[in-house]
Amino acid sequence: MSTLTPPKYRVLGVEKTKALLDLFKGEKTGWVQVGEKNWLFPYRYAEQGEGFFNFEARPSDVWVLSYPRSGTTWTQELVWLVANDMDFDTANTRLLAERFPFLEFSMFHHPELTKEFLEHNKLDAKKQELCKELAKPGYEVLANMPSPRFIKSHFPFSLIPNVVNSGCKMIYVARNPKDVAVSWYKLNQAFLTQGYVGDFAQFWKFFKNDLTAWSPYWEHLKEAWDNRKNENLLFIFYEELQENLRDVIERVAKFLGKAYSMEQVDRLVDHLSIDNFRKNLMVNTQELKDCGIVRKESEFVRRGVSGGWKDYFTDELEIEADEWIEKSLKDTDLRFPLTNNNWF
Repeated sequence: MSTLTPPKYRVLGVEKTKALLDLFKGEKTGWVQVGEKNWLFPYRYAEQGEGFFNFEARPSDVWVLSYPRSGTTWTQELVWLVANDMDFDTANTRLLAERFPFLEFSMFHHPELTKEFLEHNKLDAKKQELCKELAKPGYEVLANMPSPRFIKSHFPFSLIPNVVNSGCKMIYVARNPKDVAVSWYKLNQAFLTQGYVGDFAQFWKFFKNDLTAWSPYWEHLKEAWDNRKNENLLFIFYEELQENLRDVIERVAKFLGKAYSMEQVDRLVDHLSIDNFRKNLMVNTQELKDCGIVRKESEFVRRGVSGGWKDYFTDELEIEADEWIEKSLKDTDLRFPLTNNNWF
């Protein structure tokens, strides 16, 4: 595959960098903005971005793509089991992160932070090895994996061009921005790779102004939405997973060329129920908690509902968010499904 010229990046301005470094303690250097849309990433993108941009996808790959906290992990487990003949034995004994690696997580492992993790786990060689592995660029790790590969990424389509054109299967999951913002806030608190120490109101300001990683949120969704007619892309909504999980399972199965009995689908629906999912040690980042990368008291799999944003948004923030959403949707026919939670 020919090497493509990656988009240019620029270092985030001094004032914004200081504001972010004050509150996101996991990053030690700063951030860069990539391309014309100003995609925001930790400074390690400057070292690794070209490798990600030119990552060589295979036609046999299966990708789950999303903006963070849009139902990615839930979708990964669903997709992996559908694609692998409902192999619950493996799913229940092998970490999802091993079955379905996260392409660009290495960007969030600043060298200074990795040293801290290694020191924290100095009495446990196995945990130290995991810390080292997480700091390796995903394009290096995945290059040595046999097919078929299952890959998770939060990159927008414009930053993984070889994936879009490879003939591989892609499932993109989207979620309404108010619930995304709350869940993204909680994750940035929980993961020391982000280490957010501010309040929600400040986090919302960063999110809305495209100053959280993988932003801008709307451009991310619109790029996927504009590609939805690609025969190799299945676009789904988190709200659909909640409202009719069985239907989504059947759509994914059809997309991947699989067919299952009602009993098999029933078992998968039960496996993916939020109560079972929250307790599932193969999907809930327990291994990262054990290494001190994620705070032990945090919940990676949280409530699994729409409308949880109401617990965090003041009336003023809600009005601001609704105006932002309405303005952002004006130039697109993208709409989120209404649910029993009546988002809007």
